[in-house]
Amino acid sequence: MQVYDKLKALTRFASREALYRQVVTPEVEAQIARMPKPVGSFGYDAWGYNENAARLGLGVVKLLYEKYFRVTAHGVENIPTHGPVLVIANHSGQLPMDGVLIGGAMAMNPHGPRAPRSMVERFFPTVPWLGNVLTGIGAVIGDPLNCIKMLEQGEAIIVFPEGVRGSGKLYRHRYQLQRFGNGFMHMAMQTGATIVPVGVVGCEETMPSFANIAPLARLLGLPYVPFGPLLPLPAKVYLNFGEAMCFDRTARSEEEVTARVELVKDKIRALIERGLAERKSVF
Repeated sequence: MQVYDKLKALTRFASREALYRQVVTPEVEAQIARMPKPVGSFGYDAWGYNENAARLGLGVVKLLYEKYFRVTAHGVENIPTHGPVLVIANHSGQLPMDGVLIGGAMAMNPHGPRAPRSMVERFFPTVPWLGNVLTGIGAVIGDPLNCIKMLEQGEAIIVFPEGVRGSGKLYRHRYQLQRFGNGFMHMAMQTGATIVPVGVVGCEETMPSFANIAPLARLLGLPYVPFGPLLPLPAKVYLNFGEAMCFDRTARSEEEVTARVELVKDKIRALIERGLAERKSVF
């Protein structure tokens, strides 16, 4: 009986190892190795990013990116290969699949992969196991101090200035940009970070919300509870990365900062229109 148990345990281990190797391929290993990502001797950085989690995360994201959402990405060469970068995109789809897929494009960029960091809403870490997974692959609570410190260390950070206004909007409002906060522009001006605008098309259809169950959201302490599919639908996703934008510290008022934010928003709107024109069908 002891021999049988040992063989059974070895079989389970071998199966897990084989599955891991199918996901974490040599190509994924090579992409992780090429990323400029300083970590400590135990493989972690100060915000919880972990190389082992990043390998597995990129392997899973690569499968979703190539096989499930069949992403088409244009303009990835516009992402600087080093230095502080803010990747600014429209938000949609209830779940952060847009951030996951943008991060995949950054990590698999043939012109120079970057380890993507993403600012996430404060309620995500409260979801069981999800918070640890997101932290391990590079997500950080969307606090300005976190973002500024990471930019000062030359990180590439994904930010959605619409916040929950974008991710939680109903399907009938798809591809209508919501109000942008000015915080990302202040951080770019303070740190000298390059801004790369991104237009995301397809994620609106992956998790469409037809209604917000507000009473349940209040009960659970969540910003919204969508009425829609339980799992992401396999909509084809288009990512259009625009040309890099740089802003100095010469803005003398908040109105001037807002005007700069509107310039970025206009770029993203045009990139969304480009993706919608390119798309032949939702799926």
